[in-house]
Amino acid sequence: MSLPIWTPAALSSEFAPYRGRCWRLVEAQHRVSTLKLVDSLAEQELLEDLIDATKPSVPVECRHLDYLLATPFRYDADYPRGSRFRRPGRTPGVYYGAERVGTAVAEMAFYRLLFFAESPQTPWPANAAEYTAFAVAVASETALDLTAEPFSRASAAWDDPVAYEACQALADAAREAGCEIIRYSSVRDPEGGANLALLACRAFSGNPASRQTWRLRLSASGVQALCEFPERRLEFGRAAFAADPRIAALNWER
Repeated sequence: MSLPIWTPAALSSEFAPYRGRCWRLVEAQHRVSTLKLVDSLAEQELLEDLIDATKPSVPVECRHLDYLLATPFRYDADYPRGSRFRRPGRTPGVYYGAERVGTAVAEMAFYRLLFFAESPQTPWPANAAEYTAFAVAVASETALDLTAEPFSRASAAWDDPVAYEACQALADAAREAGCEIIRYSSVRDPEGGANLALLACRAFSGNPASRQTWRLRLSASGVQALCEFPERRLEFGRAAFAADPRIAALNWER
């Protein structure tokens, strides 16, 4: 299949305003994991500062942001593996999120299963893992919607579960054109939700809010996701992500 080719000038003519909320999941231990290593909150703060100093620097234009938002834009070090809109190597950062929390949960469930698909000897975890879901307001006058015309004509290229070359080439041209947000279909969400790829820190128009606690349990039957407040349950069986060949070949019995 030939890749769709878009120039920066052509992309800029397709820009449209976008405003909404962007959901993302992070491990619930993202702050308290260091607490067990110290005797006080002051010592923890010092330890967190020392750890942070060893990480790639945050771009100047992102330093006003909460660390949960700024972290994906640390790109002074090589990006080891490419993602849908980011090439491997020393490349600009991308913040990935979803329009709905259920879509963000589906994305996390997929990538947790992918870890076990790539580690066939690793047993299923005995306990459910805890995650924090949070939303942040985003807004931009220079957004691209790959689910709408004329981009939707090439949906097979944008929605490939494994090959990201078309999306990475589009992102390169989009950055050159000044694009800040790319809206695209979630390949992982069985309910067909949409994801957002933020290419610039300027697209954030608020701070993390609407936090929820989710627990994800992985087993031979799939992934069960539970949220206590607001109460919600999602389940992803063995066939939920089977369109991806890596999950289709997963050894469920371990």
